[in-house]
Amino acid sequence: MYKYIVEGGHPVKGRVAVSGNKNAALPCLAAAVLARAPVVLKNIPEIEDVAVMIEVLVHLGAQVEKRGPHEWSIDPRGIERQDVPAEQSRKVRASLLFAGPLLARFGQAILPPPGGDTIGRRRIDTHLLALQELGARITMEGVLRFSAPKLKGAPIFLDEASVTGTENAIMAAVLAEGRTVLRNAACEPHVQDLCLMLNAMGAKIRGVGSNVLYIDGVPELDGCEYTIGPDFMEIGSFIGLAAVTRGEITIEGVKAEDLPPLRVGFNRLGISWELKGNNLFVSSNQLMKVSADLGGQIPKIDDAPWPGFPPDLTSIMTVVATQTEGTVLIHEKMFESRMFFVDKLIGMGARIVLCDPHRAVVSGPARLSGALLVSPDVRAGMAMVIAALCADGQSTIQNVYQIERGYERISERLKALGAYIERIENS
Repeated sequence: MYKYIVEGGHPVKGRVAVSGNKNAALPCLAAAVLARAPVVLKNIPEIEDVAVMIEVLVHLGAQVEKRGPHEWSIDPRGIERQDVPAEQSRKVRASLLFAGPLLARFGQAILPPPGGDTIGRRRIDTHLLALQELGARITMEGVLRFSAPKLKGAPIFLDEASVTGTENAIMAAVLAEGRTVLRNAACEPHVQDLCLMLNAMGAKIRGVGSNVLYIDGVPELDGCEYTIGPDFMEIGSFIGLAAVTRGEITIEGVKAEDLPPLRVGFNRLGISWELKGNNLFVSSNQLMKVSADLGGQIPKIDDAPWPGFPPDLTSIMTVVATQTEGTVLIHEKMFESRMFFVDKLIGMGARIVLCDPHRAVVSGPARLSGALLVSPDVRAGMAMVIAALCADGQSTIQNVYQIERGYERISERLKALGAYIERIENS
């Protein structure tokens, strides 16, 4: 196990290339199971979650080859097993994404309950209900068992716009007999990536980018080559880092259409950027002042299904708000434990009132001091790194495995920007 030793107070400066979207890479890896020929995926981030998904594919019987940096070839023709190992399932919640493709291609899937981040209850009912609508029989006696001789298309209304629930339903429906109309579907960029990859394999999915998908089942899917889009969560993290350290960076390889929801949130904290083609420039000259609502009322930054503000960036925005002049309400609606990490920020000197498990009032700017921190999940862990980099003195961050599940070589890339951060083994 490793930890980070961080010395704050040093502005970041330079250029950094954005990684491929973690939340697109994971379902696209699972979707390779559906093919009858090899699939080549490009721009795959080199992170822990991807490594675990690769382990699952190998366990199932796929031939997996790394063809170069960020590029993998998956040949699913040798798959003989339909069970996801318990160890990998505990590590990554996205292991649940194998349910849809295994069920659709082989008629069965066996999965232990998924693990992942510790951010509160994460229901999987949406997955189960969608697959049942397509004809799956599901039992749970220690493990989840899915079975169906043949899936049939159906009208499905998801009880919540769950990203992974939508993705499982899509992967099952593409080989189902007949038409599936999927309403209240999630439409985040990573869901769009999955749909575009499946269409490249021969699937018939219409409505990509909307919350209503029309899926006409096909008998089989071919292989393909597909390039994953940029990780807008990482883009938001680097924007926040540059702002709070009063740094100046260029983020390379962004996608302009992913940015409007981020702009709304960051503009509310007096942070802006300039877009130059596929490069995003964050200057050191930021207003860093909360923009009050009409009448001087305290504004809020709250998450919502896409194209609302992304839930995974609320932790980052909480740290950014501690360095911004004014008061703002951060409202994280999805997970009842995600905001509990603010206790550590308060211990560093942040002025935050945690109203309840979902809402925190942040007043800034506050002078933060270095502290001993433990990463509870991917996004809160990165938020702690950002807090440590703008704090006075030295911080130690434990359990960095959680951070590295979602951020590729993050300590190396931050050092290249001038950050004082060391990754060392725990003694």
